[in-house]
Amino acid sequence: MTTADVRPTVVVVGLGPAGPDLTTIGAVTRLDSLDHWYLRTHRHPAAEPFDDRPSFDHRYETGATFDDVYTGIAADLVAEAGRHGEVGYAIPGSPHVLERTVALLREDPRVDVEVVAGMSFLDLAWGAIGVDPVEAGVTLVDGHRFAIDAAGATGALLVAHCHARHVLSDIKLAYEEDEPESAIVLARLGLPDESIDEVAWADLDRAIDADHLTSIFIPSVGAPVAQELVRFDGLVRTLREQCPWDREQTHESLRRYLIEESYEVVEAIDAMDQGAPDALDHLEEELGDLLYQVFFHAVIAGESGHFTIADVARGIHDKLHRRHPHVFGDADADDLEADWEQIKRAEKGRASVLDGIPAALPGLLYAHKVLSKAERIGAPVPEPVDPGGEIGSALLALVAHARSSGVDAESALRLAADRVRTAARAHEARTEDR
Repeated sequence: MTTADVRPTVVVVGLGPAGPDLTTIGAVTRLDSLDHWYLRTHRHPAAEPFDDRPSFDHRYETGATFDDVYTGIAADLVAEAGRHGEVGYAIPGSPHVLERTVALLREDPRVDVEVVAGMSFLDLAWGAIGVDPVEAGVTLVDGHRFAIDAAGATGALLVAHCHARHVLSDIKLAYEEDEPESAIVLARLGLPDESIDEVAWADLDRAIDADHLTSIFIPSVGAPVAQELVRFDGLVRTLREQCPWDREQTHESLRRYLIEESYEVVEAIDAMDQGAPDALDHLEEELGDLLYQVFFHAVIAGESGHFTIADVARGIHDKLHRRHPHVFGDADADDLEADWEQIKRAEKGRASVLDGIPAALPGLLYAHKVLSKAERIGAPVPEPVDPGGEIGSALLALVAHARSSGVDAESALRLAADRVRTAARAHEARTEDR
């Protein structure tokens, strides 16, 4: 074999899962034998003795996605190997466990890959939770792909790469029903400040200050995860990160799209009532567009740490549970309407049943809700009159009359409804005083 036939080599060296005390002598010896070698990152305890070595931290800072980061690192290593003939690549943990860059290097025909094994975080995890992974049938899952890789899985799961709150939110959101009661959080294993804590499932993305040394163990799962919802959440996040239009949006800029999509859902329902062909398919599509708006707002809010789609889902679940005591408690269904109003007032801290009417509603809907609330508390409301014909035509005639008189019909109706609302509040206050 001639020199030209010898491919350059990348020597991958595992540094172990924690501090330098878990780095093998063989790993250090092999690194010492190399003239050129690089750290994947300085941001790991195992890399502390090598703070003078070049790393690929700049790839993490500039890459839009983890795939971009890993692809970039592999490309840099191949180029350096071609330049020097042999280069080293030192990585935290084991080269054989959840190392995408190593897989990319093995697939590249331009280089040979030599691997110097290192201890994996898995060895520490099994000891921390006290299980034999073979006997317990534990499935190892990447937290970034939890909804897909764990779909349909049962038994025990060890979830790696739980480095951020949004990853934990995705994991928590993944269960449609029969979610686990709790998970064991494994943080900074093998270090002096390691922690092993059981956390209630509902608090998974709130009680943990996750970092790149965090993983979770789920002792038992019995139900498939909500693959499509989490897959969709991942798509929305990707669009937010990589699409120029999505990156520019705010809650305020999306307001008109939310309104438009809501009306298109209503239009699809109307078409269904009218017996239009493919009406249900149309409704399915429009509900998807509206769902996108909901997920988009949740992703934007999650960026500032306010809430995630998991918080949204949990909030509406708990609210509906509270507001249906006739279903989940022992309340009498005959008192449903009164109970509903009292529960809402208690939850919101409202002084009046009329306080929850959104001011941004269209005039007709606004007036309808004001009259409905006023009637419910026995407040005086205008007496219905005979429109002298079909109601739609009568309303249209009133709009035409307002237009010819130079009056904005929407504003006039809203002002009249506001007068009823004010009078109803006064009536409500008098009634409560008595």
